[in-house]
Formats: sequence, structure tokens, C-alpha cells
Amino acid sequence: MDIALDLGTKNTRVCVEHDGKIIDEPSVIAYDRLTNEIIAFGDDAYKMLGRTSGRVDVVFPLDSSVIAQSGLVEELVNIFLCEVCQSKVVMPRVLACIPGEITEVEKRAIVNAISSFGVRRVLLLESAKAAAFGCGLNIMSPHGVMVADLGAGSADIAVLTLGGVSVGKTIKIAGNAMDEEITKYARRQHNLIIGQATAKKCKDEIGTVVDHTIDKTFRIKGRDAVRGLPKFVDIKASEVKEVIFDIAKNIAVAIADVLEDTPPELLADIHTDGITLTGGLANLDGMRELVEMTTGIRTTVTKEPQDAVVRGLYRAINYIDEAEAQKNSLNPLMMVY
Repeated sequence: MDIALDLGTKNTRVCVEHDGKIIDEPSVIAYDRLTNEIIAFGDDAYKMLGRTSGRVDVVFPLDSSVIAQSGLVEELVNIFLCEVCQSKVVMPRVLACIPGEITEVEKRAIVNAISSFGVRRVLLLESAKAAAFGCGLNIMSPHGVMVADLGAGSADIAVLTLGGVSVGKTIKIAGNAMDEEITKYARRQHNLIIGQATAKKCKDEIGTVVDHTIDKTFRIKGRDAVRGLPKFVDIKASEVKEVIFDIAKNIAVAIADVLEDTPPELLADIHTDGITLTGGLANLDGMRELVEMTTGIRTTVTKEPQDAVVRGLYRAINYIDEAEAQKNSLNPLMMVY
């Protein structure tokens, strides 16, 4: 059995060979502080955010797509893999994605977390490569392809050719940072204390990085920072734009920086084919236009961009046998454990 695992900062997605997508749940876990017992995970744990007692902690154990709390990540991985591989007789091979710029220590932590389930083999694939596969792009030919995978914890930008990364860059400030800025703005401007889930919902509903004729509004509810009583405020899209624009602009500038370091021949290919955006943040209103305006190159958002990485991992399963046998030097799965 071969399993594709997209262990993301915000969501975990799992695909099993021949079965397609099986799991798509938040990478969050709730546990009892006194007994360390796991109370809930995924969707059930996400519903508990901001609604627990002092005895229960609800945490996202990954930060910027790397492991922040190894024990909880191991628990989360074991729970998700148990759901798709209930028999311990068959030891699966797991193909997981990693950020483009990651240390050996961070890489080993991901491998150890997955290995704790008792798998036969762990293989790793950079998220930009996986996203390109998920978009149906051919990265195995001598032709330049540019992909920017914009997630919650990080933005991975890469120019790919011949199964590898020619030029790449990882930005550790992305969707989560925008949520944090919205939370700070609500406290600073409106004396309103809101939770992470509310900030994310506000961004998803009216978040934008371009100006619109109609200024949409969203009602955020929380606690009055002065009186401590329930309070709500109607926030405008133009306000959200001012708060998150700098982060979006930094991502667009990072894409332009990668282009500046790209060899001329590959740059010509990208100028012809354009830039492809994937990841949940690619859905942000105006993100595509901002990248296009900053780089001067046609930019497109792939269909269902939030699922591009796990789709790509699922397709890359076909390379596992070659990687294990080391038959093809251009195999995109360069790291085999």
C-alpha cells in the first residue's frame, strides 16, 4: 500500500493509492493537560478552538510546515494513518511533502513522526514539485516551469526543470500571518479580542489585496477589551486590505526575486507559459492580479489550489518503485529513507 501525505500547517490531507482522497481535516489536536490524553483531532478539535476549559489545550503542532511539537505530530500522523491503513500486517510506503528550504534536523523530525506508525518506507517530495504535479505540469522535461505554493504557514516558490529545482525560495510568512494581523487590528482599532478561527473566517469572506467599488463588510464577534463583555464590529474589506497587503506584497516580491535569479533559457519558458499559483492562499481575492502586476508575467490559479499538493503526491506515487531501485537519476523523489 502506498500513501500520499500532505502534512500541512493548517490542514492534513491523505490519499491512498487507487482510492483517491480519503482525509482532509485541520492539523489540530486537543489533549488533556493533566493526563496527556488525546481528546479530539481534526474537524472535532478545530470546533473546540477558543471554547475549551483551562484543562484542555487545542494546538496546531506544526509551524510553517515544520514540526513544532514532535510528540503531538506523531499522535496526529498515527491517527490519520490508522484511518486509512487499519491493518498492521501491510506496512505502507508513505510519500510526504516538505518545504523547499528545510534543515536536515527538520527533515528528520518529519521522517521520525511518520516512521512512528510503523511504515515500510518514507519518501519526501518538495511541496513545489508536488504542486506542479498536481497542476498537471511536466517538470521532467528540459523546460522551465514556475510554481508558487501559497499555504498557511509558508509560501514555496520554485522554478522546476528535469525533475529538480533550478531556483527556489521559501517565505515563512503566509496565510497564518494574515490571520494574526487581522486579530491585532481588531484589538488595536476596535478594542475587540477575537480568536484565530474568527480572523481566518474574516479573511476568507472579505479578504482582498485589491480595491473594489463595493466595500464588503463582515461582522466579527468577540470580547470587548475594555469592559470584558461580548461585542461585535462590522469590519470593511478595505480595512482588511490595509492589514494584509504588506504580507501579500512580500510574497509577490519574493516571486519576482526568484525570477531574477532564474537562468535566461528557463526564464524564456516561464515568460511563455506563465506562473502557476497553488495553495489555499491562492484563492485570496486579488492575489493573482498582484503577482501578475509585480512580475509582469501572466499568472494563473490552478483549479482547487488547496488540493494541488496532495493531488501531486498521489501522482508522484508512480515514481516510488524507481526511486527505491534507483533506476532513474532524474527521479523527482530525491530523498529516500
